[in-house]
Amino acid sequence: MLDRYLDELFQAAEARDADRLFATVPRFYAATEGVDEETLSRAAVALSEIFARVPPGIGVRLGILAGALAERGADPMPLAEPLVRGLTENLERAARFAVAWREATGQEPPEPDDDDPGWVADTATQLTGLTEGDAFELADAWALTHMASMPVLSILQLSARVRAELPGRERLVAAMSAVLDDRGDLEWLAGVLAVLEDEHLIVLHRETGRGYEVVIGGVGDNFQLHTLLADAVSGPAAEGLIEGVRPEPEWVLAATAGPPGTEPVRGQFNLVDAYGKWIWNEGLPAHIPFLDRVRVVVLDPPPYERSWSPGRRYPMMRATVRLKRILPADEAAAWTARLTPEGN
Repeated sequence: MLDRYLDELFQAAEARDADRLFATVPRFYAATEGVDEETLSRAAVALSEIFARVPPGIGVRLGILAGALAERGADPMPLAEPLVRGLTENLERAARFAVAWREATGQEPPEPDDDDPGWVADTATQLTGLTEGDAFELADAWALTHMASMPVLSILQLSARVRAELPGRERLVAAMSAVLDDRGDLEWLAGVLAVLEDEHLIVLHRETGRGYEVVIGGVGDNFQLHTLLADAVSGPAAEGLIEGVRPEPEWVLAATAGPPGTEPVRGQFNLVDAYGKWIWNEGLPAHIPFLDRVRVVVLDPPPYERSWSPGRRYPMMRATVRLKRILPADEAAAWTARLTPEGN
């Protein structure tokens, strides 16, 4: 069944028959329900080849199907290149739209109106100094930016390999940075692009002088990091761990791969960087500064009680914080001696 619908999608793409393609998309998606992951992954490989055969606007809309296929269990890696390329090219056109709009109107770029079928055409008429076709293309890219970002956001959450090996990352980040101030709806994508994979941290417990090396991946923010660090280093003092800081299992599950919990999470520490500055829970692990090419986190007693909602910023992304080793006492002391006192 999937092969039949894939053939129809290929034929519609070759014929530049958008109506036929869009009519086939929901039938194809419905046919994927209950299909095993291996078959879905083969379909994803085939689907990835269609993007080069369709115009950019249709490719963006086809990307929604690709993202949904990955969410159903298809390997997202074959989809990464066409989805990232399509989003990047769309963002580059969107940046040109923002410049052209400011030059033509002297105003900030408008928010697209998804409920108005004539929004793109009406907006394009206000772009002076461009051909009618170019103006429409730029306005269409501005309107499609959020849609183009959605499947990329999905595949980044679903696969650590995609996050680590994302094709075209540098160009994508540059294109996104050019419009990010005008497009608040891209902040979630910017955040997941900053997620660290296989990142080694030095974690120091100032009160006991103990130190740890941990490896993190898929951690969306420092709320999540806070909970999972407490879980990683908690345990009997006789084994070199920290007693009395173990988070509730429900909090840990919600911060790794489980459903959101129901009880508020309580902070076990105050996270501080190597230079004495607080590491705010609202920030990202990627923002933690380096000391000798390693990010350092200091675990201090909380100055007041903190609590927050359980769960993950990116609900489809599985997080890991793994204790790699307990530092020997002399190594932990050497790291601790290099710390700037908190508040300096």
